[in-house]
Amino acid sequence: MAVPVHGLPFLLEEGLDVALVPPSLKGNRFHRVVSVSDQQNGQLVGLTGVTDLNAAEGLVGKTVLAPVDQLPADLALHDPNSLLGRRVEDETYGPLGTVEEVMQGPANDVWVLEGPFGEVLLPVIPDVVSEVAPAGDILTHMPQGFLGGLIQDGGAQ
Repeated sequence: MAVPVHGLPFLLEEGLDVALVPPSLKGNRFHRVVSVSDQQNGQLVGLTGVTDLNAAEGLVGKTVLAPVDQLPADLALHDPNSLLGRRVEDETYGPLGTVEEVMQGPANDVWVLEGPFGEVLLPVIPDVVSEVAPAGDILTHMPQGFLGGLIQDGGAQ
């Protein structure tokens, strides 16, 4: 059973080349993901060379590493370490605040922003957040009227 760490989404998929650390003294530390299935407490992952229960038990507590060039292109959209404290600005509404929390939902992540409109829950979907640069402000494209109630109720103009 595999579970994500450090607030990252689950990134293992079939065909991904991975390394297991810390490595065992004997055996292969490099594997390829051959299957992934969702389970209640994580994901059941099949790896090349792991063919029986003894081999699988030997992996308990190991960390799975993957080459950066094989990770999803949109990884920065989901990595709390690169998002927390970043300023978010909308092309229509201007500064929305800073990312205070990244909530992982079943369909998409939600960023909790704190700023001139108070707390704003920003859905991380392609129509709203298309990319995240490695540094600097994050630009969004909020739907028209999204902050309407906050502006009318005395929030920032």
